[in-house]
Amino acid sequence: VNGMEIYSMKIDSKVTSRFAHNVITSRAVNRGNVSKEVFFDVDLPKTAFITNFSMTIDGVTYPGTIKEKEAAKKQYEKAVSRGQTAGLVKASGRKTEKFTVSVNIKAASKVTFELTYEELLKRQFGKYEMFIKVKPKQLVKDFEIEVDIFEPQGITELEAEGTFITNELQNTIKKTFSGKKGHISFKPTLDQQRRCPSCSESALDGDFTVRYDVKRTTPDNLQIVNGYFVHFFAPTNLPKLSKNIIFVLDTSGSMSGREIEQTKEAMLKILDDMKEDDFFNFILFDSEISTWKETLIKATPENLDEARKFVRQISAQGLTNLHGGLMRGIDILNAAHEENLVPKRSASIIIMLTDGQPNVGVSNTQEIEKSVKKAIDGRYTLYNLGFGSGVDYGFLERMALENKGLARRIYPDSDAALQLQGFYDEVSNPMLIDVELNYPENEISDLTTNSFKHFYDGSEIVVAGRFVDSNQNHLSVDVRGEGAQDALSYTTQQGAEQTAQAFQEQQYIFGEYIERLWAYLTIEQLLEKRITATGEEKENLTAQALALSLKYKFVTPLTSMVVTKPEEDENEEGIADKPTEGIDIFTIPGMCVIYAKLLLIVKLISIKLSFITKSYGQASPVYHTYAPPPTWYTSVDGDPHFIISVPQKKDAICFNINENPGMILNLINDPVTGITVNGELIGDKRANSDAKIQNSYFGKLGIANKHLNVKLTVTPERITIENGDEKTGFTWLDSVTLQQAGLTLIINRKKNLVLSMGSGASFVVVLHQVWKKHPLHQDFLGLYTLKSDKLSEQTHGLLGQFFRPIDFTILEIHPGSDPKKPDATMIVKNNELTVTRGWQKDYRRDPTHGVDIPCWFVHDNGAGLIDGVHTDYIVSSLF
Repeated sequence: VNGMEIYSMKIDSKVTSRFAHNVITSRAVNRGNVSKEVFFDVDLPKTAFITNFSMTIDGVTYPGTIKEKEAAKKQYEKAVSRGQTAGLVKASGRKTEKFTVSVNIKAASKVTFELTYEELLKRQFGKYEMFIKVKPKQLVKDFEIEVDIFEPQGITELEAEGTFITNELQNTIKKTFSGKKGHISFKPTLDQQRRCPSCSESALDGDFTVRYDVKRTTPDNLQIVNGYFVHFFAPTNLPKLSKNIIFVLDTSGSMSGREIEQTKEAMLKILDDMKEDDFFNFILFDSEISTWKETLIKATPENLDEARKFVRQISAQGLTNLHGGLMRGIDILNAAHEENLVPKRSASIIIMLTDGQPNVGVSNTQEIEKSVKKAIDGRYTLYNLGFGSGVDYGFLERMALENKGLARRIYPDSDAALQLQGFYDEVSNPMLIDVELNYPENEISDLTTNSFKHFYDGSEIVVAGRFVDSNQNHLSVDVRGEGAQDALSYTTQQGAEQTAQAFQEQQYIFGEYIERLWAYLTIEQLLEKRITATGEEKENLTAQALALSLKYKFVTPLTSMVVTKPEEDENEEGIADKPTEGIDIFTIPGMCVIYAKLLLIVKLISIKLSFITKSYGQASPVYHTYAPPPTWYTSVDGDPHFIISVPQKKDAICFNINENPGMILNLINDPVTGITVNGELIGDKRANSDAKIQNSYFGKLGIANKHLNVKLTVTPERITIENGDEKTGFTWLDSVTLQQAGLTLIINRKKNLVLSMGSGASFVVVLHQVWKKHPLHQDFLGLYTLKSDKLSEQTHGLLGQFFRPIDFTILEIHPGSDPKKPDATMIVKNNELTVTRGWQKDYRRDPTHGVDIPCWFVHDNGAGLIDGVHTDYIVSSLF
């Protein structure tokens, strides 16, 4: 593409005992006669950890180094100060994260990218699944996926499929397995890759999935290698336990429309799958709590018919009493057990679905967590499903993990009902409860989690550990659990002979794979425990996870990989980080790394962004976006912010965007006039140790008009205008009036500049200069948009979407956590949001002190107010 030819792409996966080691190698050559930028762009499973990356350009290798975030930050800040940074990992889908790196390659030069990542494959519905995203974006002369699997237990089935595989491509998948080894290769020729016989577009675009299972002559399998062991536990042919399941469903106003219809569709399918020995009930929560029945009900055909009628008439309205709904569900389960309404040997499960945040009854999430944990008291498993982006995912995840369950996002797409049903299928067949795998304490140190509330059919329990004596080659384990008819209790052993015999095929095994599997599992579990931990416990878990991440070179949420590039490359350094599901999970101060998430945010430091949108009069609206001066001018209420004026209500809505220096946000994008405005963030000179949330400002603005082929780049030092191949530069010390076809630029020395172009829309960029020796703050920019009615109806962007009128309704004002700032429920864009009344500063009229503007503050980066989520507006470059 564009003179850059990717002539080779190889994905090489080696799986040993469920642990996958994947290497992606891509080779490209610049066929043009000028330097070109080449992108290496890969989608990885969210469950994987990157372990290595390197670029080789004309024989010189530039490796990635994995460091503690703090150390990576120092290297990164040096690059930030030169404006040379690149965020390498961001979310790209439900199951994937995108790793992207780019580098400039001279004419006729070659580059090789190599990325390594590892993951433990999980067993679901009776199979292990490995998922490879395939998207080369061009025809590749030498394209190959090769998967080698080695399983000491022996392989019973192996399959490979691709969402993009046509009948013709099907024959290019070669698959063999016998005994302990399996092999898959996919090597389409150039012609086979074409979308059509005469096309130059590639048909390779989608998911390539490998699934397999292993032989199980016994319930478990123990493997011992070099002082580490792994224990796989997956008994088969057990009688199914009956289950007691309570569905706690959000039926508040924000669920109305497609969401409630999809929920009902999923519930009706789930009722079809209920077994007659199961017990169940429905709890609905909005402003009030309602139940289908007062107790748990057996899933007889008559009762299921009645339940279907109940589900069909569910409707959505009112507020969100999440606490009341959950507590009612727990009370019904408690009563059923106390009154022996349900079998003693049965699994009790609560599945809670919500699309918002609690805003009536008990609405403090910490209080809800505490009372739910106390009420459940370890007896039942709680699964929390968060529908869409309006949920506080961190809260749902903490509460589920504290009650032996997990949280899962349900994406608001056309397949949401299938997502709900798919989750139910995972937990619908409990086989054992209270499973414990006990190992000799004096022989084992550093054991991963070894007690499990439920074991579900088709899954697998994995425990790994380290021997005190690294030469030990035998192990015995006591296994305990409660089954449908009786207790499960036995001892299993692995002798030295079996250990030696299992691994004669050494050439098939990569490195110290059991040790790395143990490290992967330990880190994963430590990170999970951190989510619910506080204080010293959290610090200890962090320290342990960090030490292991560094020792085994995993990019986890505690480490970063710094990618160094050739010195002459403009983007000299980049940072690869592991994004994290949920919000406010990490509290490491002062971290400066770049990442983005679709519906997902890592707030290692939260940085406030700033905009003001104003409307004057009905005839000719004027809108502004603006970054206020640094916070030392103002009180704590002077945080940077968006303000959106709503004239018909004589009121305003405001919200913050929390993002990191180096991030570029799309503010305005009009496909009709071809005008775009993007802004890049800068932070303070150093992190302010007193502030939990760090400041950020716009340090660079890019205004472009595609139709005029004009680009204007503005920083607090320079103004550069590019017209086709012509480049003209000015500083803020200049006074300039420049006119050319369709464009006028006026620079008012050391104050502002005015740019008018094409359609008549104008932009004013204001220079904010701070005291040069100020210990924290640096110069930054503000942006105003004038005559935005000259932009088209299709204008979008963080700012542009509000150029059209917006309306809202406020319900039920009640005391908030701050006595001076009441909370309320806002209905806006068919969403129900919890908002807080406050004051924000408008510095337009009074740049020094600002003017207080009352507004309703929308939390969580404007979730529910802005279209999509704030990370949707992150773009990779200014133009």
